[in-house]
Amino acid sequence: MRLAAFQSNGRPAIGLRLDQEIVNLTAEGLPATLDELLRAGPEGLAAVKRAGTSARSRLPLADIDWLPPVQMPSKAIAVGLNYVDHAAEGNFEPPKYPVLFHRFPSSWVGHGQPLVRPHVSTQFDYEGELVVVIGKAGRYIDKGRALDHVAGYSLFNDGSIRDYQFKSAQWMMGKNFDRSGAFGPEFVTADELPSGATGLKLQTRLNGQVLQEANTRDMIFDVATLVSVCSEPFALQPGDIIIAGTPAGVGFARKPPIFMKAGDVCEVEIEGIGLLSNPVVDGD
Repeated sequence: MRLAAFQSNGRPAIGLRLDQEIVNLTAEGLPATLDELLRAGPEGLAAVKRAGTSARSRLPLADIDWLPPVQMPSKAIAVGLNYVDHAAEGNFEPPKYPVLFHRFPSSWVGHGQPLVRPHVSTQFDYEGELVVVIGKAGRYIDKGRALDHVAGYSLFNDGSIRDYQFKSAQWMMGKNFDRSGAFGPEFVTADELPSGATGLKLQTRLNGQVLQEANTRDMIFDVATLVSVCSEPFALQPGDIIIAGTPAGVGFARKPPIFMKAGDVCEVEIEGIGLLSNPVVDGD
């Protein structure tokens, strides 16, 4: 299944995509957010299937005002240096343990919404990434069972303010400027994709130019490993997300560097999951 979060009459709603239409599940009595739906466990997704077969509340896909798939995850864990070639282009050794940091929901927007380049920097970089969405709670999750805890996947542009990121040894500042990243457009259930979302082509394009191209099989730490490791310090909860890292081709490592600026359009696409597209604007 492919689920979308969107605005309906100024309020959040959740929908099931059927070709070029969205079934308004919230209008059919289901929760208004994917967060609530995932907390309902397997019954939540089962209710989607039941509602989707008979629902009359439908909207054209082209009319959707997209929201990020998950509204308020209790944890949004991002992974750095998870592709060997990306570590190399930044002059880092490939990590032997995942490099983890956090992103706040205020730092991302939905599909089609503008990414904001802050006026304090001209080093606004793109990073196309896979998002892992947790559907089943757990702590100290064994790697062999980790994929049982994954509800599905989405896309992320881990927009980064590089001069702030590299002001110190930790990356929180450069990764959390308001509206600097993007998340969406849809949530795709795990059963729609290969196990662990492996073997999927990833591209990032800026104004149509391909700047990143890789395959999810090239991640140093696969989805199962990331889920297991991230569950060690705290229990993962339904709706938590893991932003699984970006491949080589980022702007700061290019010669000359390429950074996003007002008027640009950045696209992240992963085979089988979708296309996340956002214009870039200047902030105050």
